[in-house]
Amino acid sequence: MKKQILVNTTLPAVHIVQKELLQPYNPVSVNLIGAGGTGSQMLTALARMSQALNGLNHPGFMVTLFDDDTVQTPNLARQLFTSAELGQFKSVALINRINRFFGLNWKAEAERYDKQYCSIAKGMAAITVSCVDTVKARFEIAEILKIYHKNSGGHRDKPLYWMDFGNSKDTGQVVLSTVGEIKQPKSKQFVPLGNLPFVTEKFKDLLLQSELNDNTPSCSLAEALAKQDLFINSTLVNFGSSLIWQMFREGIIYHNALFLNLKEYRAQPLKIAA
Repeated sequence: MKKQILVNTTLPAVHIVQKELLQPYNPVSVNLIGAGGTGSQMLTALARMSQALNGLNHPGFMVTLFDDDTVQTPNLARQLFTSAELGQFKSVALINRINRFFGLNWKAEAERYDKQYCSIAKGMAAITVSCVDTVKARFEIAEILKIYHKNSGGHRDKPLYWMDFGNSKDTGQVVLSTVGEIKQPKSKQFVPLGNLPFVTEKFKDLLLQSELNDNTPSCSLAEALAKQDLFINSTLVNFGSSLIWQMFREGIIYHNALFLNLKEYRAQPLKIAA
């Protein structure tokens, strides 16, 4: 008597990237919010990706960096600033350097990305990358993106994706979300999901719990390093930028979040799930 073989017919859940991002006529607009430990590293990663995409006949990115803070002594070493940039706006210092190095024309906004700054069609971008250090800022960004999605219509820079970075001393996470529903093609191989929930929805309790932590500014580099490990930001950025790179190179993603524990050298990706 033959044994009955059970075949698992469950198809993997994936997200198919908005096709307009893969073959655009113009550079893809990106808002990078925060120019600190993570934002300064992410800006360089975006510039490298943009240059690589240019070599693949893609127009690359047009990035606007938002940060109203200035470079202080505790920022040196852990963030990508030099002593010559002390007192300058972080956004301006970084954008000037990136533009000179890569021959770009990216923009700096020495302002806080909040409701007071944002108005319809101002501060809008296809991709938003947030590297902020407060829970309040994340919830405000989420609210702004929802308003833009509702009122943007056929705007060229209608928001489509939001990637959020967050970390403590030696742990952190990166979460990719869609802004609204991204239309998905039919597939016999996968279960394409067009809606990836906001970090403020999927991990709301985790965010609110982290709000209890002390986020007071550091008065020295030693104190800053006691609060955040020297390499937690750059390690997170490598994972996050790799996810964006996969979006543009392959047009499909299987994971949309990752939790990192640098102290134990563990990274746990989260698969896209229905």
